[in-house]
Amino acid sequence: MSYFRKNIEKMEGYTPGEQPALNSIIKLNTNENPYPPSPGIYDALKKIDPAVLRLYPNPSSDLLRNKIAGKFDVITDNVLVGNGSDDILTIAVRSFLSENEKAACFTPSYSLYPVLAQIQNTEIVKIPLEGKDFSFPAELVDKTSDLYKSINTAKIFFITRPNAPTGTNIKLEYLDKFCTIFKGIVFIDEAYADFSDNNALPLLKKHDNIIISRTFSKSYSLAGIRVGWAMASKYIINGMMKVKDSYNVNTVSQYLASEALDDTEYLKENLAKIIGTRKKLSDKLRNYGFKVLDSRSNFIFASPPDGNAEKLFKYLRSNNIIVRYFPGERTGKYIRITIGTDREIDILLKTITKYIDKYEKV
Repeated sequence: MSYFRKNIEKMEGYTPGEQPALNSIIKLNTNENPYPPSPGIYDALKKIDPAVLRLYPNPSSDLLRNKIAGKFDVITDNVLVGNGSDDILTIAVRSFLSENEKAACFTPSYSLYPVLAQIQNTEIVKIPLEGKDFSFPAELVDKTSDLYKSINTAKIFFITRPNAPTGTNIKLEYLDKFCTIFKGIVFIDEAYADFSDNNALPLLKKHDNIIISRTFSKSYSLAGIRVGWAMASKYIINGMMKVKDSYNVNTVSQYLASEALDDTEYLKENLAKIIGTRKKLSDKLRNYGFKVLDSRSNFIFASPPDGNAEKLFKYLRSNNIIVRYFPGERTGKYIRITIGTDREIDILLKTITKYIDKYEKV
């Protein structure tokens, strides 16, 4: 006998990236920022009056909403704040999907999307990214194609841009066309947008069926406070406000996220360092014979010369370096490496050089 709903009993839950309790490792597996948050965060923490913690937080995160609206040239009514962007995703699924309806996403992509659909007892259609570079399937913007017909009744389509785990970007022109012809909600997950050379914000005022989500976890180095946000039309945000938990973002997180938005110079410096290290790592691995996808994120997706990514993953782990491996016919040829500090990446490259000398040159 089970007390659970049938779909919950049958499903596998989402598996987060490993958080090992070891101090001697180089941790490059969960796309965290390798640098600390803005120095202003330390000052802000000292100013928090513990007495405010006896009170519930502002239910709508109004101070933070106002700051986000000002920074991204929207109005406050276009912004919803959540307990991380995963909370935004959950709110969207609960808002737009009833049981036995249909959602869609690309594959490979963020593995939480199918899990949320399963929780809602909703079918999810997975559209494979094409070719060796995991590119956008162009026929998806052709309303007469079988591929488009396979998803045209979906209520919501999740698009990660830049994509995870590949780090690649769908061209804005394709995204624009897709938002024009797709009848449902296009949820554009831009967790890594700050590391890219463009984003989907120009489409927000052009299409009324778009939700764009962002997070403080990656570029702002604040994964531990769990704050994300959505930007969409006033109509969509008002509806999602009905569904969110009453006090979904705690007082301290609201305050610290607001402070982080103010330090734009520190953000730019951090982004420049990570993007520079990303290029250095990509170039070095290509020189070693790796296939490295053109990343626009804070990680790279790289395949060793022999395509045996699992073997390399285990070798790195045995040398106290943890990266991410995704089993599968296509993804199993790659490892995903979070961009760490220059020191961490230098150690990684030295370890990979030893691996190549030991296995590839035999």
